Amino acid sequence: MHSQLVVSLSGIGPQTLDRCAELAAALDPRQVPLSLLVVPRELGTAQEWVRQRASLGDAVVLHGLSQRRLPAYEAGLLLMGARLQMDAIGLNADTFAPRRCVASPGTLLALAKHRFKLCADAHAVREVGSGLATLGRLHALTERSSFGELRSLALVYATARSARRGGLTRITVDARDLHRPGARQAVLDAVDIALAHDAAPTTYVRLPSPRQASAA
Repeated sequence: MHSQLVVSLSGIGPQTLDRCAELAAALDPRQVPLSLLVVPRELGTAQEWVRQRASLGDAVVLHGLSQRRLPAYEAGLLLMGARLQMDAIGLNADTFAPRRCVASPGTLLALAKHRFKLCADAHAVREVGSGLATLGRLHALTERSSFGELRSLALVYATARSARRGGLTRITVDARDLHRPGARQAVLDAVDIALAHDAAPTTYVRLPSPRQASAA
């Protein structure tokens, strides 16, 4: 079974915009779209770039709510506020990714109430309504305090193993990491090895539902 490849990008803002654009420009010839993890209040002047990328086929994903034990009522208020901010800048999203890769039970309840379709956490992409999930852990360049060749190789090898197994392969990139030597190349190497294993590029928004995947 061939793998599906999702590359997500967080940390988008005025200070990282050049790095975001460079990564997107490197992925375009590879025909790999980005899932853009957006915190609307942090976008600033980067919002026009996000709108442009969305018009080219990148997916917009609401990013935030880092508290692991956030109750449903409070999560709902924060989601409503974020949606209002998104509307104000001409963006919309029905897919959510928690800021620390873990969504609290209260957040999942609030997502369902506010009609979000998907939640992409550290281990899977979940249908909010049904609770069904497409498994696939995130592969990332982590710990911005250090970066080196071993970290780069770890990302590439982990991505290769995932793509060989089939199913869902996910690479996540924090734009704030891309200033480190070799970071962007490590991401591109990981993408290339996934493509070499016939992974099909897609976004969170375009992923088939778990029902479709199980029926295939």
